[in-house]
Amino acid sequence: MAYKNPLYKILLIIAFTLVGGIVFSQNNKQKQLETRRQELRREIQKINELRNENQSKAKSQLSLIEDFNYKISVLSNLIKVTNQQANLLTREINANQNKISDLRDELKALKEDYAGMIVKSYKSKNQQSRIMFLLSSNNFKQAYKRLQYIKQYSDHQKKQGETIKLKTEELQLTNSRLLKQQEEKRVLISENREVQKTLEEERKQHETVMASIKKDLNKYTAQIKEKQKEADRIDDEIDRIIKAAIAKSNEKAGKPASSRSFALTAEEAVLASNFVSNKGKLPWPVERGIVRLGYGTQPHPINKSLTIKSNGVRIATEKGAIARAVFDGEVSEILKMKHVNPIVMIRHGNYLTIYKNLSEVYVKKGDKVKTKQEIGKVFTNPSNGETILSFTISKGFVTENPGSWIYKM
Repeated sequence: MAYKNPLYKILLIIAFTLVGGIVFSQNNKQKQLETRRQELRREIQKINELRNENQSKAKSQLSLIEDFNYKISVLSNLIKVTNQQANLLTREINANQNKISDLRDELKALKEDYAGMIVKSYKSKNQQSRIMFLLSSNNFKQAYKRLQYIKQYSDHQKKQGETIKLKTEELQLTNSRLLKQQEEKRVLISENREVQKTLEEERKQHETVMASIKKDLNKYTAQIKEKQKEADRIDDEIDRIIKAAIAKSNEKAGKPASSRSFALTAEEAVLASNFVSNKGKLPWPVERGIVRLGYGTQPHPINKSLTIKSNGVRIATEKGAIARAVFDGEVSEILKMKHVNPIVMIRHGNYLTIYKNLSEVYVKKGDKVKTKQEIGKVFTNPSNGETILSFTISKGFVTENPGSWIYKM
């Protein structure tokens, strides 16, 4: 039999080691995909909760399009991740089916070999034949070797029986795993069908709203431009304040006022270092929310010829939501502009976090704040029921993507 060949055994061990590594890698990938799938499901739940909360309010067409775009994006990602899970399960199912086939073949060969040993043992089981086998030796050395052979044969027979038992258990375990995987795949496919239906419904509603907008595109284009102009005005004022604060810190430290970065004290340098070491782990600036608008320059969802310049993220949250500091720091400014809701700026060494669109402010300039400390209440628009916090992170006056800093944003 091939499995008696030492080289075959070595190759078999290597093969099982490689297969084990692949299985571990696949299990790890499956866990990552499942974690991501659950995150997306929670995201959709938050979107639905916020929609239900504001369903009695008449949202603007622009807000509706943003809502549809975001939910369509999350649903599409959920379908993609679920398909990846189903495909990975298909590969695992195929691998287990092949493994079951191989195990059955191996068990068949083991049992045939074991049966042969049992027959052979039965034929030579009487004590007299064993004694005669020993006594017929030509010398003591040969007798000793024959005695060792009898013992080894008996041990091999026992090991063969144990191997059959272990292989049978492995086969049963693999069968159970296969049935579980097939059920998991069935559930995933069923859930994906429901998500597909929801996605199609969202797309149809999106198309209806877009058709309505296109009838009067010039009016909406003017609104978009006005909103961007207002956002630019606020960002320009924030830049002016930050540059003035940088110049003041350098002047105080006896450095050129033209420097583009803060002159840090030893304490501020430590704070900045701690802020950086927590990159990707900072808490959200609100307890519950979804990112309605991401960071960076991007085409507008209604008029692709227009661009949105976003220096931070816009987070949709629930009515009465409280804005909170994402890290220890000092309130560097409470900004109040005409026709603009209050803005809180918190400095973390040479970094700043900026919280826009507050209705109430709970801190004052110069206050030391701690991570997750409440700094104000987010404004809720009475006409459409939307509660939006605009949140920015900058190093000096150069903005950075909050998605790289906030945990799972």
